[in-house]
Amino acid sequence: MTSSRPPAAVADMEPEAQRELGEQRSSAGAPAESSSAPDRQTATQTAAAAVAATAGLSVKLEQLKAFYGDAEQVRGIDLEFRANEVTAIIGPSGCGKSTMVRCINRMHEEIPGARAEGRVMLDGLDIYDPSVDVVAVRRAIGMVFQKPNPFPTMSIFDNVAAGIRLSSSGRGDLRDKVEQALRSAGLWDEVADRLQSPGAGLSGGQQQRLCIARSLAVNPEVILMDEPCSALDPIATLKIEELIDTLKTRVTIVIVTHNMQQAARVADRTAFMLDGRLVEVGPTQEIFTTPGDPRTEEYVTGKFG
Repeated sequence: MTSSRPPAAVADMEPEAQRELGEQRSSAGAPAESSSAPDRQTATQTAAAAVAATAGLSVKLEQLKAFYGDAEQVRGIDLEFRANEVTAIIGPSGCGKSTMVRCINRMHEEIPGARAEGRVMLDGLDIYDPSVDVVAVRRAIGMVFQKPNPFPTMSIFDNVAAGIRLSSSGRGDLRDKVEQALRSAGLWDEVADRLQSPGAGLSGGQQQRLCIARSLAVNPEVILMDEPCSALDPIATLKIEELIDTLKTRVTIVIVTHNMQQAARVADRTAFMLDGRLVEVGPTQEIFTTPGDPRTEEYVTGKFG
């Protein structure tokens, strides 16, 4: 996969990657937990430099269609996700929001009988071109799922280090990369003294931020979030929303949400979908106050959905 910028490493992994990761871990050895103050300072400086030097990429959908067998779920969508902005996707259940988002990093095609048509352009490169490596696509475009999915048998450290170990040839700065990712996800201060504890032992909100850290560890260009706060309490939700606002300086973010208030709080732009089609997209404030389509107004004011 080629682009005007080099592709990022593996962004997030589905459970089937665990087998390969287990083989990698058997020869990798466990990292030391101790770290000197200079090392921590270096990691913090590295994290700040990474945020300053990195920018997300734009994603453009061109006549995107998605099918489950013969059933068309997404119907010819044209939509651009601007670099370093948060775009919220809203719409009633079953309108195709999650299906569309899963097409962006080619997760949709992993479902038996599912397929996509049209073009998804990542910084001008069609990720559905036959010459493009699907693994490289998923390296550049990470995904955070509705339910937190940390690897249950792995420690906090190993959950974040998983993608790095599979994608990096050099591991000398593994601890620094893990710390940087945890700091970027706003989790470091809460787990720094228990990195070898099971990731599954964290609270739901902490697990979701751990999954975000796992994605960030390999420097993706885009992060897709499929209702990332739907299973979280209000305090945990607030932390995720604050994190989203911080991360958009580093990556492009697409978030699917049923929460109208959340979309209004975090999104620069909002797209409304209905029956597999894009109804309208625009600045979030306009969508919620002066939408151009009466169906949008009916939805955001709670008249249906």
